[in-house]
Amino acid sequence: MARLPRLYAPQTPHLIEARFAQALTALSDPVPAAELDQLLTWLQQGAREYKVAVHGWLMLNDRLLMLATPPARDSVPRLIQFVARRFATRLRHGRVFAGRYHSALVEPGHWVLPALMWLETLPVELHYVDQAERWPWSSAAHHTGRDLTHSAWASDHADYWSLGNTPFARQARYREVLGAGLSALQIQRIRQVLSGQWALGGAEFLFRLGSRASRRAVPAARGRPKKHTPPSS
Repeated sequence: MARLPRLYAPQTPHLIEARFAQALTALSDPVPAAELDQLLTWLQQGAREYKVAVHGWLMLNDRLLMLATPPARDSVPRLIQFVARRFATRLRHGRVFAGRYHSALVEPGHWVLPALMWLETLPVELHYVDQAERWPWSSAAHHTGRDLTHSAWASDHADYWSLGNTPFARQARYREVLGAGLSALQIQRIRQVLSGQWALGGAEFLFRLGSRASRRAVPAARGRPKKHTPPSS
């Protein structure tokens, strides 16, 4: 079966996951801090070069994730290639990523914050840390106000800004929603659309994407179409 082309729509957030062909280290080994620091630096550099608005990010031992709004259809592929080319110089052989990266379109106003929370809480789910903002290679500490070193390049989404009128109010409110977490259904929905590379949103959002997206944004209905029976004369 031919693979689907990339799903893209102008001015729409993308949830992106690129898994490494080989984990940076074994899970029993110390966290590869130097490698994760370098990956984050390359992500910053690539985001600036290709003008990708990165709203959230996460570096793990086996993958790179981000929530971002690209300015053009080829911006995210170029950003991923930018990171891969630099990472490849450190490899003796083999490729950087395990196949194509996965991405899903995300509806602003409804799903941007849940997608951001899902991304930032993965280190907690995987038992790397007990609080999301304690993982140094994610945007959680930036959004909760615990680490402002990324403020110069991070691009907070309007949905995050809607949490409060001041930085302190937004950070406090985000700490609350991050602590409350997501429902099991929200987590399942996010994982499904990212795995299938579809769109995450309500019926109206999906309908609007029909005329704006680079391809269909939802899976086709299963089974054969119903036959039309002409009326008898």
